[in-house]
Amino acid sequence: MMRPAGYTLIASFNPIHSIILKHHRRLSLNILYGNSAKSKKSAAHIQKHQLRTKVVMVAGQYLPPLFSVAPMMDWTNNHYRALARMISKHAWLYTEMIAAETIVYQEKNLDRFLEFSPEQHPIVLQIGGNNLDNIAKATELANAYCYDEINLKFVQIFSTNSCCGCPSPKVAGHGCFGVRLMLDPKFVAEAMSVIAANSDVPVSVKCRIGLDDHDSYNELCDFIYKVSSQSPTRHFIIHSRKALLNGISPADNRRIPPLKYEYYYGLLRDFPDLRFTINGGINCVDEVNAALRQGAHGVMVGRAAYHNVQIPWYTLGHVDSAVYGAPISDLSRRQVLEQYQVYGDSVLEKYGPHRPSIREVVKPLLHFFHSEPGNGLWKRKADAAFFHCKTMKSFLEETLVAIPDSVLDAPVAKAPPGREDLFANLNDLLPPPYETREQEEEEEEEVLLYA
Repeated sequence: MMRPAGYTLIASFNPIHSIILKHHRRLSLNILYGNSAKSKKSAAHIQKHQLRTKVVMVAGQYLPPLFSVAPMMDWTNNHYRALARMISKHAWLYTEMIAAETIVYQEKNLDRFLEFSPEQHPIVLQIGGNNLDNIAKATELANAYCYDEINLKFVQIFSTNSCCGCPSPKVAGHGCFGVRLMLDPKFVAEAMSVIAANSDVPVSVKCRIGLDDHDSYNELCDFIYKVSSQSPTRHFIIHSRKALLNGISPADNRRIPPLKYEYYYGLLRDFPDLRFTINGGINCVDEVNAALRQGAHGVMVGRAAYHNVQIPWYTLGHVDSAVYGAPISDLSRRQVLEQYQVYGDSVLEKYGPHRPSIREVVKPLLHFFHSEPGNGLWKRKADAAFFHCKTMKSFLEETLVAIPDSVLDAPVAKAPPGREDLFANLNDLLPPPYETREQEEEEEEEVLLYA
Protein backbone atom coordinates (compact mmCIF):
# COMPACT_ATOMS: atom_id res chain seq x y z
CA MET A 1 0.00 0.00 0.00
CA MET A 2 1.43 3.37 -1.02
CA ARG A 3 2.11 5.65 1.90
CA PRO A 4 1.10 9.30 1.42
CA ALA A 5 4.01 11.64 1.78
CA GLY A 6 2.66 15.13 1.28
CA TYR A 7 3.49 18.13 3.40
CA THR A 8 2.00 18.52 6.84
CA LEU A 9 3.13 22.11 7.31
CA ILE A 10 1.27 25.25 8.20
CA ALA A 11 -1.14 25.96 5.38
CA SER A 12 -0.90 29.74 5.26
CA PHE A 13 1.76 31.28 3.05
CA ASN A 14 1.39 34.79 4.44
CA PRO A 15 4.29 36.14 6.50
CA ILE A 16 3.92 34.85 10.06
CA HIS A 17 4.00 37.58 12.68
CA SER A 18 3.16 35.72 15.91
CA ILE A 19 6.52 34.39 17.03
CA ILE A 20 6.65 32.91 20.52
CA LEU A 21 9.98 32.44 22.25
CA LYS A 22 9.77 29.16 24.08
CA HIS A 23 13.12 28.98 25.81
CA HIS A 24 16.48 30.68 25.86
CA ARG A 25 19.98 29.34 26.38
CA ARG A 26 22.90 31.68 26.76
CA LEU A 27 26.00 30.70 24.83
CA SER A 28 29.52 31.05 26.15
CA LEU A 29 31.51 34.17 25.30
CA ASN A 30 35.02 33.31 24.16
CA ILE A 31 35.83 35.69 21.31
CA LEU A 32 38.71 38.00 22.04
CA TYR A 33 37.70 41.63 22.55
CA GLY A 34 41.28 42.90 22.49
CA ASN A 35 40.48 45.54 19.86
CA SER A 36 37.41 46.80 21.72
CA ALA A 37 37.50 49.79 24.04
CA LYS A 38 34.20 48.72 25.53
CA SER A 39 34.75 45.01 26.03
CA LYS A 40 32.51 44.68 29.08
CA LYS A 41 29.70 46.56 27.39
CA SER A 42 30.08 44.42 24.25
CA ALA A 43 30.03 41.21 26.26
CA ALA A 44 26.93 42.33 28.13
CA HIS A 45 25.28 43.19 24.84
CA ILE A 46 25.94 39.71 23.50
CA GLN A 47 24.78 38.02 26.68
CA LYS A 48 21.55 39.96 26.43
CA HIS A 49 20.84 39.35 22.77
CA GLN A 50 22.66 36.16 21.80
CA LEU A 51 19.81 33.80 22.55
CA ARG A 52 18.96 30.55 20.97
CA THR A 53 15.24 30.78 20.23
CA LYS A 54 12.74 28.14 19.46
CA VAL A 55 9.58 29.04 17.66
CA VAL A 56 6.43 27.35 18.82
CA MET A 57 4.76 25.91 15.73
CA VAL A 58 1.18 24.81 15.27
CA ALA A 59 1.11 21.16 16.36
CA GLY A 60 4.90 21.24 16.66
CA GLN A 61 5.43 21.74 12.93
CA TYR A 62 8.00 23.93 11.20
CA LEU A 63 7.12 27.05 9.31
CA PRO A 64 6.61 26.30 5.59
CA PRO A 65 9.54 26.45 3.15
CA LEU A 66 8.83 29.94 1.87
CA PHE A 67 12.61 30.33 1.61
CA SER A 68 15.11 27.53 1.14
CA VAL A 69 18.82 27.41 0.41
CA ALA A 70 19.56 25.23 -2.61
CA PRO A 71 21.79 22.17 -2.33
CA MET A 72 25.23 22.93 -3.77
CA MET A 73 28.05 20.45 -4.15
CA ASP A 74 31.10 21.31 -2.02
CA TRP A 75 29.26 24.27 -0.47
CA THR A 76 26.14 23.39 1.53
CA ASN A 77 27.99 21.06 3.86
CA ASN A 78 27.64 20.86 7.63
CA HIS A 79 29.79 23.94 8.21
CA TYR A 80 27.80 26.20 5.91
CA ARG A 81 24.48 24.93 7.23
CA ALA A 82 25.58 25.53 10.81
CA LEU A 83 26.46 29.13 9.94
CA ALA A 84 23.26 29.65 7.95
CA ARG A 85 21.11 28.47 10.84
CA MET A 86 22.82 30.89 13.20
CA ILE A 87 21.73 33.72 10.90
CA SER A 88 18.24 32.48 9.95
CA LYS A 89 16.08 30.34 12.20
CA HIS A 90 13.41 29.61 9.59
CA ALA A 91 15.09 29.14 6.20
CA TRP A 92 14.96 25.53 5.00
CA LEU A 93 18.42 24.07 4.46
CA TYR A 94 19.47 21.33 2.03
CA THR A 95 22.45 19.02 2.18
CA GLU A 96 24.83 18.59 -0.69
CA MET A 97 23.65 15.91 -3.11
CA ILE A 98 24.78 12.54 -1.76
CA ALA A 99 24.85 9.59 -4.14
CA ALA A 100 22.80 6.63 -2.91
CA GLU A 101 25.80 4.40 -3.56
CA THR A 102 27.94 6.51 -1.23
CA ILE A 103 25.49 5.97 1.62
CA VAL A 104 25.21 2.23 0.92
CA TYR A 105 28.94 1.59 0.57
CA GLN A 106 29.80 3.79 3.57
CA GLU A 107 27.30 2.11 5.89
CA LYS A 108 29.87 1.84 8.67
CA ASN A 109 30.88 5.48 8.29
CA LEU A 110 27.52 7.19 7.90
CA ASP A 111 28.06 9.96 10.43
CA ARG A 112 30.68 11.45 8.14
CA PHE A 113 28.05 11.98 5.43
CA LEU A 114 24.69 12.22 7.20
CA GLU A 115 25.16 13.53 10.73
CA PHE A 116 24.08 17.09 11.50
CA SER A 117 23.38 19.15 14.58
CA PRO A 118 19.75 19.39 15.79
CA GLU A 119 19.86 23.17 15.34
CA GLN A 120 19.93 22.69 11.56
CA HIS A 121 16.25 21.67 11.41
CA PRO A 122 14.35 22.10 9.15
CA ILE A 123 16.76 20.30 6.84
CA VAL A 124 16.32 18.27 3.65
CA LEU A 125 18.53 15.40 2.50
CA GLN A 126 19.15 15.29 -1.24
CA ILE A 127 19.88 11.89 -2.78
CA GLY A 128 20.94 10.97 -6.31
CA GLY A 129 20.94 7.50 -7.82
CA ASN A 130 19.71 5.21 -10.57
CA ASN A 131 19.51 1.83 -8.82
CA LEU A 132 16.25 1.27 -6.97
CA ASP A 133 17.79 -1.22 -4.55
CA ASN A 134 20.52 1.25 -3.61
CA ILE A 135 18.02 4.10 -3.35
CA ALA A 136 15.88 1.97 -1.02
CA LYS A 137 18.83 0.96 1.15
CA ALA A 138 20.25 4.49 1.26
CA THR A 139 16.89 5.93 2.29
CA GLU A 140 16.45 3.31 4.98
CA LEU A 141 19.89 4.10 6.41
CA ALA A 142 19.32 7.86 6.22
CA ASN A 143 15.93 7.60 7.90
CA ALA A 144 17.62 7.10 11.27
CA TYR A 145 19.09 10.61 11.03
CA CYS A 146 15.64 12.25 11.11
CA TYR A 147 15.83 14.62 8.16
CA ASP A 148 12.64 16.62 7.57
CA GLU A 149 12.30 15.69 3.91
CA ILE A 150 14.13 13.60 1.31
CA ASN A 151 14.66 15.06 -2.14
CA LEU A 152 15.62 13.35 -5.40
CA LYS A 153 17.92 15.47 -7.53
CA PHE A 154 18.37 15.34 -11.27
CA VAL A 155 22.08 16.00 -11.43
CA GLN A 156 23.45 17.60 -14.57
CA ILE A 157 25.24 15.20 -16.90
CA PHE A 158 27.75 16.58 -19.37
CA SER A 159 29.44 13.95 -21.52
CA THR A 160 29.48 12.43 -24.97
CA ASN A 161 28.17 9.33 -23.22
CA SER A 162 24.40 9.72 -22.85
CA CYS A 163 24.41 8.05 -19.45
CA CYS A 164 27.16 9.37 -17.25
CA GLY A 165 29.77 12.06 -16.91
CA CYS A 166 28.61 14.43 -14.19
CA PRO A 167 31.51 16.88 -13.73
CA SER A 168 31.56 16.60 -9.93
CA PRO A 169 34.01 13.96 -8.71
CA LYS A 170 31.56 13.15 -5.91
CA VAL A 171 28.95 12.15 -8.49
CA ALA A 172 31.01 10.76 -11.36
CA GLY A 173 31.13 7.00 -11.61
CA HIS A 174 27.79 6.36 -9.94
CA GLY A 175 25.95 5.45 -13.13
CA CYS A 176 23.15 7.02 -15.14
CA PHE A 177 21.27 9.50 -13.04
CA GLY A 178 20.67 13.08 -13.89
CA VAL A 179 18.45 15.50 -15.71
CA ARG A 180 18.01 12.91 -18.47
CA LEU A 181 15.76 11.01 -16.08
CA MET A 182 13.11 13.62 -16.90
CA LEU A 183 12.56 11.52 -20.02
CA ASP A 184 11.71 8.54 -17.83
CA PRO A 185 8.97 9.66 -15.44
CA LYS A 186 7.99 6.05 -14.78
CA PHE A 187 11.39 5.35 -13.23
CA VAL A 188 11.30 8.60 -11.27
CA ALA A 189 7.88 7.66 -9.88
CA GLU A 190 9.24 4.25 -8.89
CA ALA A 191 12.24 5.85 -7.21
CA MET A 192 10.06 8.29 -5.30
CA SER A 193 7.78 5.46 -4.18
CA VAL A 194 10.81 3.53 -2.95
CA ILE A 195 12.08 6.56 -1.03
CA ALA A 196 8.67 7.17 0.56
CA ALA A 197 8.31 3.51 1.51
CA ASN A 198 11.64 3.54 3.35
CA SER A 199 11.34 6.86 5.18
CA ASP A 200 9.01 8.59 7.60
CA VAL A 201 9.10 12.04 6.01
CA PRO A 202 7.76 13.79 2.90
CA VAL A 203 9.54 13.33 -0.42
CA SER A 204 10.21 15.82 -3.20
CA VAL A 205 11.74 16.09 -6.67
CA LYS A 206 14.04 18.84 -7.95
CA CYS A 207 14.06 19.20 -11.72
CA ARG A 208 14.51 21.57 -14.64
CA ILE A 209 11.65 22.67 -16.90
CA GLY A 210 13.02 20.49 -19.69
CA LEU A 211 16.15 19.44 -21.53
CA ASP A 212 17.46 20.09 -25.03
CA ASP A 213 14.52 19.93 -27.46
CA HIS A 214 12.21 18.38 -24.87
CA ASP A 215 11.30 21.78 -23.51
CA SER A 216 7.62 22.36 -24.17
CA TYR A 217 5.27 23.20 -21.33
CA ASN A 218 3.15 20.13 -22.10
CA GLU A 219 6.17 17.84 -21.78
CA LEU A 220 6.96 19.34 -18.39
CA CYS A 221 3.34 18.85 -17.34
CA ASP A 222 3.38 15.25 -18.56
CA PHE A 223 6.37 14.61 -16.33
CA ILE A 224 4.76 16.26 -13.28
CA TYR A 225 1.46 14.49 -13.88
CA LYS A 226 2.99 11.02 -14.23
CA VAL A 227 5.34 11.32 -11.25
CA SER A 228 2.67 12.76 -8.95
CA SER A 229 -0.03 10.31 -10.02
CA GLN A 230 2.22 7.24 -9.78
CA SER A 231 4.05 8.09 -6.54
CA PRO A 232 3.45 9.91 -3.23
CA THR A 233 5.39 12.96 -4.48
CA ARG A 234 3.51 16.18 -3.76
CA HIS A 235 6.35 18.69 -3.78
CA PHE A 236 8.41 19.70 -6.83
CA ILE A 237 11.28 22.19 -6.86
CA ILE A 238 11.34 23.69 -10.35
CA HIS A 239 14.51 25.24 -11.73
CA SER A 240 12.99 27.58 -14.30
CA ARG A 241 15.59 26.87 -16.97
CA LYS A 242 15.93 23.88 -19.23
CA ALA A 243 19.18 21.89 -19.25
CA LEU A 244 21.44 21.69 -22.27
CA LEU A 245 23.30 18.39 -22.63
CA ASN A 246 25.62 19.53 -25.41
CA GLY A 247 28.80 19.65 -23.38
CA ILE A 248 28.55 23.13 -21.85
CA SER A 249 29.69 23.51 -18.28
CA PRO A 250 27.43 23.36 -15.20
CA ALA A 251 28.06 27.09 -14.69
CA ASP A 252 26.90 27.86 -18.24
CA ASN A 253 23.83 25.69 -17.69
CA ARG A 254 22.91 27.99 -14.84
CA ARG A 255 23.31 31.03 -17.06
CA ILE A 256 22.72 30.37 -20.77
CA PRO A 257 19.27 28.71 -20.95
CA PRO A 258 16.64 31.46 -20.58
CA LEU A 259 14.48 31.63 -17.50
CA LYS A 260 10.84 30.78 -18.10
CA TYR A 261 9.01 31.68 -14.92
CA GLU A 262 5.75 31.40 -16.83
CA TYR A 263 6.20 27.61 -16.86
CA TYR A 264 6.43 27.56 -13.06
CA TYR A 265 3.32 29.70 -12.61
CA GLY A 266 1.52 27.60 -15.18
CA LEU A 267 2.16 24.57 -12.97
CA LEU A 268 0.58 26.39 -10.02
CA ARG A 269 -2.53 26.91 -12.11
CA ASP A 270 -2.71 23.42 -13.62
CA PHE A 271 -1.78 21.35 -10.55
CA PRO A 272 -3.54 23.06 -7.64
CA ASP A 273 -3.19 20.00 -5.38
CA LEU A 274 0.60 19.96 -5.59
CA ARG A 275 3.26 22.19 -4.03
CA PHE A 276 5.90 23.91 -6.13
CA THR A 277 9.04 25.79 -5.14
CA ILE A 278 10.57 28.15 -7.70
CA ASN A 279 14.33 28.20 -8.31
CA GLY A 280 16.65 30.01 -10.67
CA GLY A 281 17.65 33.67 -11.10
CA ILE A 282 16.20 34.91 -7.81
CA ASN A 283 19.00 36.63 -5.94
CA CYS A 284 17.75 38.61 -2.95
CA VAL A 285 14.97 38.86 -0.39
CA ASP A 286 13.10 41.52 -2.40
CA GLU A 287 12.90 39.12 -5.36
CA VAL A 288 11.88 36.26 -3.08
CA ASN A 289 8.95 38.30 -1.81
CA ALA A 290 8.04 39.33 -5.36
CA ALA A 291 7.77 35.66 -6.31
CA LEU A 292 5.68 34.91 -3.22
CA ARG A 293 3.36 37.85 -3.95
CA GLN A 294 2.91 36.43 -7.44
CA GLY A 295 1.64 33.22 -5.83
CA ALA A 296 4.74 31.02 -5.46
CA HIS A 297 4.45 28.40 -2.72
CA GLY A 298 8.14 28.77 -1.89
CA VAL A 299 11.41 30.10 -3.28
CA MET A 300 14.77 28.34 -3.42
CA VAL A 301 17.86 30.55 -3.62
CA GLY A 302 21.15 29.00 -4.69
CA ARG A 303 24.50 30.70 -5.08
CA ALA A 304 23.02 34.03 -4.03
CA ALA A 305 22.87 32.51 -0.55
CA TYR A 306 26.58 31.72 -0.64
CA HIS A 307 28.66 33.49 -3.29
CA ASN A 308 27.13 36.89 -3.89
CA VAL A 309 28.67 39.95 -2.32
CA GLN A 310 28.06 40.31 1.41
CA ILE A 311 26.45 36.87 1.49
CA PRO A 312 25.22 35.04 3.49
CA TRP A 313 24.93 38.00 5.82
CA TYR A 314 22.77 40.33 3.71
CA THR A 315 20.44 37.65 2.35
CA LEU A 316 19.94 35.20 5.19
CA GLY A 317 20.05 38.04 7.70
CA HIS A 318 16.73 39.37 6.36
CA VAL A 319 14.88 36.10 5.71
CA ASP A 320 13.22 35.70 9.11
CA SER A 321 11.87 39.24 9.26
CA ALA A 322 11.20 40.07 5.59
CA VAL A 323 9.90 36.66 4.48
CA TYR A 324 8.51 35.05 7.64
CA GLY A 325 7.38 38.20 9.43
CA ALA A 326 9.47 37.68 12.57
CA PRO A 327 10.59 40.75 14.52
CA ILE A 328 13.62 42.50 13.05
CA SER A 329 16.74 41.10 14.68
CA ASP A 330 19.67 43.12 16.00
CA LEU A 331 21.97 40.14 15.50
CA SER A 332 25.56 41.22 14.83
CA ARG A 333 28.47 39.53 13.10
CA ARG A 334 30.27 39.29 16.42
CA GLN A 335 27.39 37.29 17.88
CA VAL A 336 27.31 34.96 14.89
CA LEU A 337 31.06 34.42 15.04
CA GLU A 338 30.86 33.66 18.75
CA GLN A 339 28.35 30.91 18.05
CA TYR A 340 30.33 29.66 15.07
CA GLN A 341 33.48 29.47 17.19
CA VAL A 342 31.73 27.10 19.58
CA TYR A 343 30.49 25.00 16.66
CA GLY A 344 33.84 24.98 14.86
CA ASP A 345 35.88 23.93 17.88
CA SER A 346 33.41 21.16 18.70
CA VAL A 347 33.80 19.82 15.14
CA LEU A 348 37.58 20.09 15.16
CA GLU A 349 37.72 18.13 18.41
CA LYS A 350 35.26 15.44 17.39
CA TYR A 351 36.06 13.84 14.10
CA GLY A 352 39.42 12.19 14.73
CA PRO A 353 40.79 10.73 11.47
CA HIS A 354 38.09 12.57 9.50
CA ARG A 355 38.75 15.83 11.29
CA PRO A 356 38.27 18.76 8.87
CA SER A 357 41.01 21.32 8.44
CA ILE A 358 40.66 24.78 9.92
CA ARG A 359 40.45 26.06 6.33
CA GLU A 360 37.36 23.89 5.65
CA VAL A 361 35.60 25.14 8.78
CA VAL A 362 36.39 28.77 7.95
CA LYS A 363 35.33 28.46 4.28
CA PRO A 364 31.70 29.60 4.86
CA LEU A 365 33.02 32.86 6.34
CA LEU A 366 34.96 33.90 3.23
CA HIS A 367 32.41 36.55 2.17
CA PHE A 368 31.38 37.56 5.68
CA PHE A 369 33.11 40.95 5.56
CA HIS A 370 32.94 41.65 1.83
CA SER A 371 33.43 45.37 1.05
CA GLU A 372 33.65 46.21 4.75
CA PRO A 373 36.62 48.09 6.26
CA GLY A 374 39.36 45.65 7.17
CA ASN A 375 38.19 42.86 4.83
CA GLY A 376 41.44 42.72 2.84
CA LEU A 377 43.61 42.65 5.95
CA TRP A 378 41.35 40.02 7.55
CA LYS A 379 41.76 37.73 4.53
CA ARG A 380 45.54 38.13 4.58
CA LYS A 381 45.63 37.33 8.28
CA ALA A 382 43.35 34.35 7.63
CA ASP A 383 45.69 33.00 4.95
CA ALA A 384 48.58 33.16 7.43
CA ALA A 385 46.55 31.71 10.32
CA PHE A 386 45.55 28.64 8.30
CA PHE A 387 49.12 27.35 8.58
CA HIS A 388 49.33 27.19 12.36
CA CYS A 389 45.94 27.73 14.05
CA LYS A 390 44.40 24.53 15.35
CA THR A 391 41.17 25.91 16.84
CA MET A 392 38.53 28.38 15.77
CA LYS A 393 39.14 30.33 18.98
CA SER A 394 42.79 30.94 18.13
CA PHE A 395 41.95 31.65 14.49
CA LEU A 396 39.36 34.31 15.37
CA GLU A 397 41.53 35.86 18.05
CA GLU A 398 44.34 36.23 15.54
CA THR A 399 42.29 37.55 12.61
CA LEU A 400 39.41 39.61 14.01
CA VAL A 401 41.78 42.38 15.13
CA ALA A 402 41.62 43.45 11.47
CA ILE A 403 37.90 44.20 11.62
CA PRO A 404 36.66 47.41 13.33
CA ASP A 405 34.20 47.09 16.20
CA SER A 406 31.73 49.17 14.21
CA VAL A 407 31.55 46.34 11.66
CA LEU A 408 31.53 43.47 14.15
CA ASP A 409 28.79 44.96 16.32
CA ALA A 410 26.51 46.45 13.66
CA PRO A 411 23.18 44.70 12.99
CA VAL A 412 22.30 43.56 9.50
CA ALA A 413 22.01 46.58 7.21
CA LYS A 414 19.15 47.13 4.82
CA ALA A 415 19.09 44.50 2.09
CA PRO A 416 19.93 45.63 -1.47
CA PRO A 417 16.85 46.15 -3.68
CA GLY A 418 15.81 43.54 -6.20
CA ARG A 419 14.83 43.82 -9.85
CA GLU A 420 11.38 45.33 -10.19
CA ASP A 421 10.65 43.74 -13.58
CA LEU A 422 11.51 40.15 -12.68
CA PHE A 423 7.92 38.94 -13.07
CA ALA A 424 6.63 41.69 -15.36
CA ASN A 425 3.84 40.74 -17.78
CA LEU A 426 3.84 37.22 -16.39
CA ASN A 427 0.11 36.71 -16.86
CA ASP A 428 0.45 37.51 -20.55
CA LEU A 429 3.17 34.89 -20.91
CA LEU A 430 1.43 31.96 -19.24
CA PRO A 431 1.18 28.88 -21.49
CA PRO A 432 -2.23 27.44 -22.41
CA PRO A 433 -3.79 25.23 -19.71
CA TYR A 434 -2.49 21.69 -19.62
CA GLU A 435 -4.63 18.72 -20.54
CA THR A 436 -3.38 15.22 -19.92
CA ARG A 437 -3.10 12.89 -22.86
CA GLU A 438 -5.88 10.82 -21.30
CA GLN A 439 -8.13 13.88 -21.38
CA GLU A 440 -7.20 14.56 -25.00
CA GLU A 441 -7.95 10.97 -25.98
CA GLU A 442 -11.32 11.12 -24.20
CA GLU A 443 -12.21 14.33 -26.03
CA GLU A 444 -11.20 12.77 -29.37
CA GLU A 445 -13.40 9.74 -28.61
CA GLU A 446 -16.34 12.03 -27.83
CA VAL A 447 -15.84 13.87 -31.12
CA LEU A 448 -15.79 10.58 -33.03
CA LEU A 449 -18.82 9.35 -31.10
CA TYR A 450 -20.94 12.35 -32.07
CA ALA A 451 -19.54 12.70 -35.59
